[in-house]
Formats: sequence, C-alpha cells, structure tokens
Amino acid sequence: MNDNKLKLLIVDDEERSLKVLKINFQDKYDVLIAKDGNEAISILNKEDVNAVLTDVKMPMMSGVELLRFIKENFSTIPVIVMTAFGSVENAVEAMKAGAYDYILKPIKIEDTELAIKRAMDYSLTLRENRTLKDRLKGYEVPQDIITINKEMKRLIGLIKEVAVTDASVLIEGESGTGKELFAKALHGMSERSNGPFIEINCGAIPHELFESELFGHERGAFTGAVATKKGKLELAENGTLFLDEIGEMPLDLQVKLLHVLENRQFTRVGGTTFLQSAARIVAATNRSLKDDINEGRFRKDLYYRLKVVYLRVPPLRERREDIPLLVQHFIEKHGRTVKKKVDGIDLNALEILREYPWPGNVRELENVILQAIIFAREEKLTVESIPKEIIDFVRSTMEQLPATKDELQREKVKRTEKIIMELERKFLINLIEKSKGNISEAARMSGYDRRQIQNLIKKHKIDVSGLKASDG
Repeated sequence: MNDNKLKLLIVDDEERSLKVLKINFQDKYDVLIAKDGNEAISILNKEDVNAVLTDVKMPMMSGVELLRFIKENFSTIPVIVMTAFGSVENAVEAMKAGAYDYILKPIKIEDTELAIKRAMDYSLTLRENRTLKDRLKGYEVPQDIITINKEMKRLIGLIKEVAVTDASVLIEGESGTGKELFAKALHGMSERSNGPFIEINCGAIPHELFESELFGHERGAFTGAVATKKGKLELAENGTLFLDEIGEMPLDLQVKLLHVLENRQFTRVGGTTFLQSAARIVAATNRSLKDDINEGRFRKDLYYRLKVVYLRVPPLRERREDIPLLVQHFIEKHGRTVKKKVDGIDLNALEILREYPWPGNVRELENVILQAIIFAREEKLTVESIPKEIIDFVRSTMEQLPATKDELQREKVKRTEKIIMELERKFLINLIEKSKGNISEAARMSGYDRRQIQNLIKKHKIDVSGLKASDG
C-alpha cells in the first residue's frame, strides 16, 4: 500500500466487479476491497478511508444500511452508491440517507472516476474544516472583550471566520475601543497562534527610524548600525504583525509595505538579499483612512490591500448596555490590585456612568473605575466616588437651554418624558433594593403584578443580579 495515496474502499458482493474496479482505480488510489458490509466495517475501523464506493444490493447488510452506519460513525467519509439501472428508488433512498452520489449499473469507468474524484475532494475539505473547528472549540475570546452588544458579538463571530484564513485585516475604531484585543483574538484563533504576535505603534516611531524598525538593517547600513538587526516584519515570521495607527506611517514606507503585501518579499535597510515574509498583516486606525486618502496622506492601493477584511469596533457610547458589565469587570480586576474591598456600584452612580459619552471609550472607563476604587469609602462605588468632571458634564448636558420656539417645545416634551422615566426608574431602583431583588416581594409591596415588575426592569435595563435573592 502507498501511504501517499488517498484510500478508496470498494464494497461489492460480486468478485468480478471488485476486480474490474480495483484494476481501474489502483493507479490513482490505495484501493481496499470488501465483499460485504461487515467486512467493510472491519476495514473502516482499522484504516483511514477517504471515500467509499458501495453496491446497494448485497446479502446480510445492504448498501443503504452500510451507508447509514458510515454516516453515523464516520461522518467525514463520503459514500457513492452503485445501483442497477431501473432501480431508481434505491438511488433515491440512498440519497435521502446521505449518500454523496450514486451511479447506475452497468457503470461507466469515466463517470465513476469523476464521481470518486469529487468525493475525495469533498472528503479532504470536510477533514480540513473539522480540524479548524476543533482548534476553535478550544479557544476562548480574551476575557477583556466584555460584551452583550449585538454588533460586538457579530465582530467576534467574524474574527472566528477570518482567523482560519491568511487575509489581511483592517480594524477601525476610536482610541480606547479595544482594537488590539481584536487583533490578538484573531491571532490566537488562527493557525499562527504558536507564532509571535508582534506590534508596532506607527505613531510612536520617529520617521528616520521607522524603516529600520519595520524591515531591519544590515551592519554598517548607517551610522550606529554596528550589527545586523532583524525588523518587526522578520520577527513576526509565521505569526502576526499588528500595525497600530497605520495612518501615521510615512508615505515612502507605505510603498514598501504595499510591495510586501503584493510580493511577500522585503530587504533590510542596506541589504540586497530579498527575504520572504509569511506574516499576516493586521492594521488598525483610530481615524478614517478614506479622509487621509483624499488629503494625500495615505495610499489608496495600500488601503485596499489592507482592507481585505474590515472590522469597525463601535465606540462605548454605541454599546451602553455593556457599561454595567465593564464596570463590574474593572471593579474585580482592580479591586484585587488596589487591595480594597469594593464589590460593586450603586445604581445611581451607574446611571451617571451610563449617561456619560466616554470620548476615551473603554480605556477611559477603566481609568475612572480604578480612580473611584482608590478613593472609595464604602464597599460599593457611589456617586461621590465618580470624578467631579464626569458628574458635572452629565448634569450640564441635561440642563442645556433651547434657543428657538420649536427647540423649546421639543425640549419640554423630552424633559417631561425624561422626568417621568427618571421618576419611574428611581421608584423601581428603590423598590428592588428594598425587596433585595425578590420580584414577587417587589410586586407585593408596590401593587404591581410580577410580570409588570419584570417588564419595568427590562424597560429600564436594570441589572438586579447583584441583588438577586430567593424568589420563592
């Protein structure tokens, strides 16, 4: 047997048919033969078979019964069934049972050869996908990506799909939204996860040093180059190169990066030898590269080379439902570091954080929570724990005066609705705290029924998990 050949199992109770089929296909495949279903199962349990060609009408176990066994126990093995001309009902039954294809007897070798080739290709694709899916099952998205937001979950699903490819990725998002977390998740889910994750902040490197930092340099390439140095691109071999703030990359180096993406080759500064690059390029930007293109600061051809896959990470103000989760996550994270017993935040303080627009996004929220923990005087963060500038901003925003009659009318309606909503919310918060999260008790105390209380909680997006008690 040739281990380099794909294995084809042929099952037929007619010895002459087995011999003819084996002679025709043994040059291309490692052909195994079985005279009945039981012998076929014995071979399947011992050999790594890629495809099965079986007759339908056989004693003891029919081809359809064998097919069902294979589908249940060897799901990546495609099965082609052979059935007598005029017995179309057998072919229909086999296809319903999961046959990959069927061939009518007397068979034509050319048609059979084509069917087997398609089945072999299908088998290899199934196995490759199964291997990649098994890799993904063992990988969890980094714990720092905390979200219940639909768009964020869509992005997480997208990077799982992209991870199994070598496509370049462009991640766009405001500062502090977590672009690097997505880049690392993409790397961690890919076949490159055993390779390095190398990062360059394109805005933090002086122009004169950028080329050497990215491509490396040879000894003597310039004053101070006392030894050969590998660049970040070379160090990222078989891994991922993350180019943060790609919009800051100088134009002359954009041309060279484009060459790498097109040809997978580069030279060190002062060198003449072309080096191969197998690194995946993931770039990130906190501004619109389209605007940079229009203003001549960024190359359009490079933009489209980087943007094979595009991810836009939404700012925190577009995913306010995540704020309670993030707050609790940062309390747990920094409470241990600061060594202070802070285990939560009261609902009034959380409401202020929900109203703030967070221009610095998740990074700013984390810093605020860390500061609040440091100065906290109670076991829960309160309004007094929140920086004064955030409280002042939220209150001033709510108190902006209208300038026209129409604005005044709209503002009156809006403020009336807001006052009612706020009153309802505060009433509900007070009720939940008094009942310690017991919905039935809250309903009894308030005069509402249980379903109305649950609807109000949902309407105001109040997290009662920290107050949850037995709801008898």
